[in-house]
Amino acid sequence: MKPLAAPRGKSGGPQAPPPRHVAIIMDGNGRWAKARFLPRIAGHKQGVEAVRRVSRAARKLGIEVLTLYAFSSENWRRPEEEVRDLMGLLRHFLGSELDELVSEGVKLRVIGDWRRLSPDLVAMIDGAIARTVNNPGPTLVIALNYGAQAEILAAARTLAEQARDGTLDPAAIDEARFEATLETADLPPLDLLIRTSGEQRLSNFLLWQAAYAELLFVDTLWPDFDEETLEQAIDQFGRRQRRFGGL
Repeated sequence: MKPLAAPRGKSGGPQAPPPRHVAIIMDGNGRWAKARFLPRIAGHKQGVEAVRRVSRAARKLGIEVLTLYAFSSENWRRPEEEVRDLMGLLRHFLGSELDELVSEGVKLRVIGDWRRLSPDLVAMIDGAIARTVNNPGPTLVIALNYGAQAEILAAARTLAEQARDGTLDPAAIDEARFEATLETADLPPLDLLIRTSGEQRLSNFLLWQAAYAELLFVDTLWPDFDEETLEQAIDQFGRRQRRFGGL
């Protein structure tokens, strides 16, 4: 596993508070498998193991919200067999991890157009959300059939309909009102967005929420991402200076 780049920020200065909300674009399953002459499904299976490791590590490190980009609205373009395998792994994850999430007090959230998935999977997700809805602990957010542009368009459409119906003054639409219409409305602001595998793009993920998030691109392939890698990422976050447009 390649080490992360040297931290940025004021050397020797005070560490920033740990991030409340961390999001990860989990990339590199296919390349992990290809490097080992294995089928892509083997990389996805190891990616699920990484989800287990990292979600447990996030709880241990005190992260309030962990948001994982599991399946984008563009991933339907992948081969049908691969999509079917990914949905099967999601079923397996929900079935095998739900009891632990409940016992650890974790609240499960799902964002995206996930109700367009197969009825049996939608029922599983509904059941998992219902079992964890009152949990007091950290929140695990899974982005399924998610696209940030679609999320922003849906929010704009909702506000436009309210203005058309006379229940909202267009002049009252500001950043706070818009954010309150997004799927992440009741979550803490996004502090740190990590993308694995060396790619350096957001891929239609949390575009509005990432406006002032710290971005970190690491070479580690997702199946190799572990608690140590997450700790290194948080250390980098703590060394950065967040000015939010100020001095």
